[in-house]
Amino acid sequence: MPAADRSLLRLSPRAVGVGSAVITVLVWTGFIVISRATAGRSLAPLDIGLARILGASVVLAPWGAWLVAQARRAGDTQAGSLFGLSPLSLRLSALAGVFGAVLYAGLAYSGFFFAPAGHAAVLMPGSLPLWTALLAAVVLRDRITPLRAAGLGLIVAGDLMVGGRSLLQAFGGADAGGAADVWKGDLLFMSAAFCWACYGVIVRRHALDAVRATIAITMFALLTYVPLYALLVWAGVVHSKLPTAPWGAIAFQMAFQGIGSVVISGITFTKMIGYFGPVRTTMITALVPGLSALSAVFFLDEPLHPGLLAGLALVTTGILLGVQRKAPAASAAAAAVPACATTKGCNA
Repeated sequence: MPAADRSLLRLSPRAVGVGSAVITVLVWTGFIVISRATAGRSLAPLDIGLARILGASVVLAPWGAWLVAQARRAGDTQAGSLFGLSPLSLRLSALAGVFGAVLYAGLAYSGFFFAPAGHAAVLMPGSLPLWTALLAAVVLRDRITPLRAAGLGLIVAGDLMVGGRSLLQAFGGADAGGAADVWKGDLLFMSAAFCWACYGVIVRRHALDAVRATIAITMFALLTYVPLYALLVWAGVVHSKLPTAPWGAIAFQMAFQGIGSVVISGITFTKMIGYFGPVRTTMITALVPGLSALSAVFFLDEPLHPGLLAGLALVTTGILLGVQRKAPAASAAAAAVPACATTKGCNA
């Protein structure tokens, strides 16, 4: 193929970043809607966590083994870790894997024991920009500008308005249906968002490649979450519905939660971080609560109330403020940074 034709097939960093953002938001929105529709059915939350990890491992385990073998054949005898399945070092695999896979999956799915999926739609992606901004300020020395702070405030206000009814019921401690324990689920959802924010900042700090980071956290989860889950089920601490669940339900969760939510959105999310940075990335993912709420109106017949529309307006305004470019002087300084420092091209 001529060089001119090959150049047409190459996507610009902006195209990759924007495309990754669209895919990530769509998959995360689907995750929320599907969780709302299937919560409390054939599988327990930790069963779904297991399906998520096993489904992703079907694709990522051979991929990781191939990458490690390739690096070792090239002369890097120390390449890889976790029995040759993770292309990253053991330290980075464990650090990213604890937050981005084991804790996130365990906390997020456990939250569904206590709180409805509608709370997850608000509290997980809704609190993510706050956690990420705070962590980026501490770890990466990112400055929270007044404009970005205003955007964060509007996003939080919009997210709260979207889920205002359910949150007020939770804070009121209603007795029916075990609603007095809803606050436990809310805390678990916010903790899951904190763990995902930690993962995002780790990716940015160490300039991790998207594919390698996703493989590493999945392989770490495969070797830690899966045996721990099996031990807890054997000991009777965790009740599993897998023995009685339809094979179709298990296969669907492995495909969507594993391949969709982990493999596809895991890579696209990491690509987003490489192009937009962790804070602006989570500003964009703040679209998820509103989109999932609107999708629930069309697919789950949930009512469209004025609070939802007002919340969506606040979130959209907050995103527009939060993703504003820096001042010209700052932009000029940023332009002097090599492209590989911001897009992870040096690690590709």
